[in-house]
Amino acid sequence: MPEHETPQHSQQFPQSQAGEPWEYSLHIPGDLRAVTVCRRTLRLILTLHGLIGLVDTAELLAAELVSNAVRHTEGPAALRVRWADGALWIGAWDADPEPPRFPAESDDFGEGEDGRGRGLGLVRACSEDWGWQPAAGSGSRGKYVWCELATA
Repeated sequence: MPEHETPQHSQQFPQSQAGEPWEYSLHIPGDLRAVTVCRRTLRLILTLHGLIGLVDTAELLAAELVSNAVRHTEGPAALRVRWADGALWIGAWDADPEPPRFPAESDDFGEGEDGRGRGLGLVRACSEDWGWQPAAGSGSRGKYVWCELATA
């Protein structure tokens, strides 16, 4: 190779296989700027695992869940992303033990008087499944709100 040329390197990342589960957790402060950090981190995780087809929907759902966690509660929060059995689970933990306010089945986008629940209506509309659970035990408190995306 001539002196003035530099070698071209291409970095190859392993693609996710259906049988290879993985999980990431990102602990974030109670700050709305954390929503952008979570979206960009999630995009990178999914891209590196070869799940680029899920990125746009996953970013939307994660942004809604994390936004609710930092906007409607006080204290820290966390984003959890898990891949197993051909499905992606996205969840947000916050320190408030009160259940989230989901819109009624007939009101998918939370068009109620105060507009609350609109983001969770998007979560319901764009995911295969969703829900919440209290986060108790091992010294933790609060709740975990999650949704599931399937690849097929």
